[in-house]
Amino acid sequence: MVKDVRAPFATVLLATLIGGIYAPALAQTAPADGSKTTQQAGEAPLQEIVITAERRAQRLQDVPISATVLSGADLAAMGVTTLNSMQQVAPSVAINTYNRSTFINIRGVGIAVSAPTTNPGVAFYIDGQIFPHEQFIPHSFFDIESIEVLRGPQGTLTGQNSTGGALYLRSPEPKYNATFGSVDLSAGNYSAYRGVGAVNVGLSENFALRLAYMHDERDSYTNNIGPSGSTPGNAKTDSVRLNLAGRTDDTRHRFHLRYENFDFKSDNNAVKNRFDKVTADPYTIEEDAKSYLNQRGYRVALEDNWAFREGLELRAQLAYQDGTTNDSVDGDRSATALPVPAALPATTANKTLYPGRIGVNGTDIKTLVGEVNLISTGDGPFNWVLGAFFMRDNRDVPLFLDSYHSTNFVASNSTIHTYIHNISKSLFGQANWFVTDKLELIGGARYSWDTQDDTVFQLQGAPLVPPPVNSTSSNELTGKLGVNLHAEKNLLFYATASKGYKAGGNNPTAGSPPFGPEHNLVYEAGVKTSTPDRHFRVNADVFYSDYRDIQLQSTITLPLTQNAAKGKVYGAEFEGFVDLGRFTGNIGVSYLNATFGENACITNAGPGTKASTDPCPGVNQLVPEGRVLPFSPKWTINAGVQYEIPLSNGTKLTPRLQWSHLAEQVATPFPSSETVVPGRSIVDARLSLHLSKGWLLEGFVNNLANKTYIASQVQNATSATGGIIYGAPRTYGVRAMLKFN
Repeated sequence: MVKDVRAPFATVLLATLIGGIYAPALAQTAPADGSKTTQQAGEAPLQEIVITAERRAQRLQDVPISATVLSGADLAAMGVTTLNSMQQVAPSVAINTYNRSTFINIRGVGIAVSAPTTNPGVAFYIDGQIFPHEQFIPHSFFDIESIEVLRGPQGTLTGQNSTGGALYLRSPEPKYNATFGSVDLSAGNYSAYRGVGAVNVGLSENFALRLAYMHDERDSYTNNIGPSGSTPGNAKTDSVRLNLAGRTDDTRHRFHLRYENFDFKSDNNAVKNRFDKVTADPYTIEEDAKSYLNQRGYRVALEDNWAFREGLELRAQLAYQDGTTNDSVDGDRSATALPVPAALPATTANKTLYPGRIGVNGTDIKTLVGEVNLISTGDGPFNWVLGAFFMRDNRDVPLFLDSYHSTNFVASNSTIHTYIHNISKSLFGQANWFVTDKLELIGGARYSWDTQDDTVFQLQGAPLVPPPVNSTSSNELTGKLGVNLHAEKNLLFYATASKGYKAGGNNPTAGSPPFGPEHNLVYEAGVKTSTPDRHFRVNADVFYSDYRDIQLQSTITLPLTQNAAKGKVYGAEFEGFVDLGRFTGNIGVSYLNATFGENACITNAGPGTKASTDPCPGVNQLVPEGRVLPFSPKWTINAGVQYEIPLSNGTKLTPRLQWSHLAEQVATPFPSSETVVPGRSIVDARLSLHLSKGWLLEGFVNNLANKTYIASQVQNATSATGGIIYGAPRTYGVRAMLKFN
């Protein structure tokens, strides 16, 4: 197995003595069962890391990017089966999932609240195509070749929505003239069942097909003792992915036609009422309204690569994505609150006296994405990429609230329907020039044009009057400058300055002004090194972020986005890897200091009252300079060790321990018992039996100590009172993987 993700704890001391370094880690293809190849067990066990985020395959140790890159085999060995658990193996990453969205923050930059007119600050790509919305990205986490977690702005080649970084997920490419397949099955407590099957059919020398299917289901960790009939936390996902590859005889012309479909059904999230008067058990709730969260959609994409002359390649991609979400929640998170009596109007005062309510919401998103790249592929001292990008994105977001019923949705007394139309266009380029054999200069720039038009229909007891269309636009120049010093073959020093940008937009709340773009300028210096025998690899970096015009969101009647004051962010990251034959290990550490760089007036829709001396006008409250930014844990640490024990006839037994620590973070700029997410440390254990033919039997225990911890703090929303989402208790099960030729 690729060992770029396994290093011993002693590596920390070694790295400190060497000078510390940071490293990403994607190794080339390894056996999916996690066992070593002969090459990996030899003199150079740590395989070369390959990264493709810069539009060409590059040795990551030569690229000035702070990243964690993991192969599919690495993820399987670590027990990472969901996108959310990536924060347990990648430094500086915080992921919070609740309601319909997955919020990814890197180095304290990303997104904290879902709003229909905003975008995430961490770009997510699947097979080279951007997914611009955080709602649908978890359902593609299966049959993975590699995942690249890039830290810091990617404002040249990734562009918009990259103030925090980017995630690149890649599925395995079809193999020509080969037919094989695999089945990966697991079962555990809480009626958890997961199966991933994949088959590769090499149709000829020039055509190949890969088909993968995933089914994943489990029962809730939480018991609903209310009369609703639903059990929040129950979930089931079915996803299928198809990749048809073709090439000419001389391989100068290649294409991929990809299709993916997902169908996710659940009883929505299990959210514990903070003020539960029935039971303090974190895994017991009581709700009287039926809840559900259903998502389905598909994407189809065509990628065409044409090496039309020596050293020059044209790459074109076109993709269409369609995703739909429908959900309903118990608006008061209890089975006791009464709805507004029919004789009374649904005013704010009456809804406060009678909080029982039901919310039904929906989202329909259709996105067309196209990109063209012209890439130099020669071996000379000067290489470059030129590109153009286009995205058309339409969102239809209806929100319905029934304040007169608390068990079944009958009719809406507050309807808000938002239509959003986004257009994003950009031109970009990046060049790398080896001035000498050791000195390399990097320069890149991207110019983006973004527009947003939205219309909000709002009906609250008055006739529906078509409102005007709100429009906003922004143009921005972003990019990257860098210097690489290739001191030795296995020693790189680098320094970069990179700028990222997130477009502005309109607020759906009537009378609220639009919000402007968000900017992040990051200065970074790092070193990447490995020992000549490649048994050890240690990499590290330090960075400083000038984070301005931060887009922060709060929810009162509708999500409200505003540009807060600037942030001041600095920190350091380290990863180390070791492979000594049978013993392998990994460690990753990040330190983050992310605070507001000046006083700011921000709307607080959560707990706490405004002080009489607060200088901020209206509903805004003061956030003083130095207060911690949301979702910015000071420390993220992960470490893993494993040891391969040879048995008879090539059979191997491998025990593994994986530990992760995520420090305390806050969900909003206003710290309180209702917004703080306490720190946590989690230990997972696995025992793998590698059989002949690449077959695998495995037992696993996650959250070995059965630690009870808060995974997310949910703030109040239009249709549901906030609460606490607790992390998974101890889970255990067995896994079997079979490969067929």
